[in-house]
Amino acid sequence: MDRMSQHSAIALLFPGQGSQSVGIGRDLYDNFAAARAVFEEADEALGFALSKIIFEGPEETLRLTEHTQPAILTASTAAARVLTEALKPLGIAANFAAGHSLGEYSAHVAAGTLSFADAVRAVRLRGRYMQQAVPAGEGAMAAILGLDPDLIRVICEQVEDKLTPLPGDPAALNFVPGSAVVAAANLNSPGQTVISGAAAAVERAADLCKQAGAKRAVMLPVSAPFHCVLMQPAQESLARDLAGVEFHAPKFPVAANVSATLITTGNAAREALVAQVTGAVRWVECIELLAAKGATQFVEVGPGRVLSGLLKQIQGKDATAALNVEDSVSLEKTLAALGAN
Repeated sequence: MDRMSQHSAIALLFPGQGSQSVGIGRDLYDNFAAARAVFEEADEALGFALSKIIFEGPEETLRLTEHTQPAILTASTAAARVLTEALKPLGIAANFAAGHSLGEYSAHVAAGTLSFADAVRAVRLRGRYMQQAVPAGEGAMAAILGLDPDLIRVICEQVEDKLTPLPGDPAALNFVPGSAVVAAANLNSPGQTVISGAAAAVERAADLCKQAGAKRAVMLPVSAPFHCVLMQPAQESLARDLAGVEFHAPKFPVAANVSATLITTGNAAREALVAQVTGAVRWVECIELLAAKGATQFVEVGPGRVLSGLLKQIQGKDATAALNVEDSVSLEKTLAALGAN
């Protein structure tokens, strides 16, 4: 029995798009062979120097979705490999994993569900498909802060109903399918929900949320309306790609964004990754599920501390201090904390 079985259970959390910045993972690359190997494997799998874009930029090139997604996956996988290697002498291993949107791929790579090379190729195409699904400027996303998620859903439904003409209405002749779409896309914490859809519908819903008492409703600088039905073309393309990728049963359960259930088979993992392209990220439920299954220590693996902040919002006064691994300093702090448990 390892120390993890005797003490607290660990859940690894992997960040999604938005956590990128020029230089992510560089400290680990410079100091750990396991991290260097991941960046080199990414370059080889993609056929171009992704590592150069990650480390040197420019920022606008890194921000291209088809670069951003493999960049975050690469930096997160490098951190996970370094952490796993460092924990082995302590007799500690992860018990669960979850990833926010794109981060679900990082979680499955860490769990051995699919190879890193297959994953990094898949997410590059995922980013490209998402960018191509909706012409620039036609989609939008907005963060709604301080408003009940159920009320946000109701407001989105009302906006869709009002903007969609009834059959026989003269306006129906000029109605553009999809132009009324707006829905909750990321249920990040009890006080933070991101909505996604057609630009005019998102802007209208954001205004109504403010009128309903939201503390803030902020339009986000995104390149596409992720996690809504407008991403259906991207989902169909990705489904064809992932059908040709070999999936295995994960070494430990991975919480699925779209269903907030634990994935334990390769086929279920593939289906969940396809479904999340248009499905909402049910992050609050994923964290609550992991806690209910016994996870008492959460470690954010990869760039940034976004998920650590959401964890505090979700768990409130009962929150465990989230650890993280993104560089040598945070690695040492995490190893010290886990070794002391």
